[in-house]
Amino acid sequence: MEPLTWLALGLAVLGVVGAVLPLLPSGLLSIAGVVLYWWSTGYTEPSALLVAVLVGVGLFVMVVDYAGGAIAARAGGASALTTAAAVLVGLVLLLVAGPVGFVVGLAATVFVVEFAQHADAEAGLRVALYSTIGVLASTVVQVVLTGAILLVLALVIFV
Repeated sequence: MEPLTWLALGLAVLGVVGAVLPLLPSGLLSIAGVVLYWWSTGYTEPSALLVAVLVGVGLFVMVVDYAGGAIAARAGGASALTTAAAVLVGLVLLLVAGPVGFVVGLAATVFVVEFAQHADAEAGLRVALYSTIGVLASTVVQVVLTGAILLVLALVIFV
């Protein structure tokens, strides 16, 4: 296999890894892998339709990556201030404690800010739970979709 094919496959693998690690753009890496492979074959393999579908899936992954947690937090009743504070604290704790720090920081911040605003522990816990489940669910969706892109690309390359 050519080096560009290996690089394209490596980018798709990084896309799956990026679905779990918040600082790696999973959808963008997967798209880059697909487009690089398509370009390396002179735009002959895979078909333009399949490339369009895979790029569309990758773009959807990007939307889920950037909006999934915020949408879940808002659905649970979190304010825009709470969501922004939680993302900021989560990102700082990501650098200190990794993905677990991100999730714990997000949940704790949502609870603290909501409790401070409304003095209602039950509502704060509910909103924190919605936010945490939303972040975890968006991660699962990203892993499944980037894994599907990787699988399709591998099938195109090896079959």
